[in-house]
Amino acid sequence: MISWHCLFFNELALRTLYDLMKARVDVFVVEQDCPYPELDGIDTLPDTKHLFAMDNDQPAAYVRIIAPHVSYPNHSSIGRVLVVANYRKDKLGHTLIKQAIQTALTSWPDTPIKIGAQSHLENFYQSHGFRKVSEPYMEDGIEHISMILTP
Repeated sequence: MISWHCLFFNELALRTLYDLMKARVDVFVVEQDCPYPELDGIDTLPDTKHLFAMDNDQPAAYVRIIAPHVSYPNHSSIGRVLVVANYRKDKLGHTLIKQAIQTALTSWPDTPIKIGAQSHLENFYQSHGFRKVSEPYMEDGIEHISMILTP
């Protein structure tokens, strides 16, 4: 059974933290064949929130919610959005992003959310209210676009 959690870094149990970091590396570094600095210091900032779904003590989905002015001036952000391969057929990504948006807007109600989305996910994010605000650009060998959701 899927259970949802939203915690600050210092609230994460060590085993949960390990499992979440492993899921991130498995998806972004290994599956996407994209070596990059996965641990960037943002996870430990006092206002960063870690929203995740667990199934029998194993991560099923994850996103981090980042305070305004950390990734982008005058915007909060949502990043490291992932659904573990075995759960993608269940459409967990839609639930994950809806909860992430709600969490960001509850935390910073008047602040737009800006993301660097992989270009092939443009329609997914548009379906949740984001709009494209940049031309495609390369980041870590993968084409991205900037998108904004305005409250």
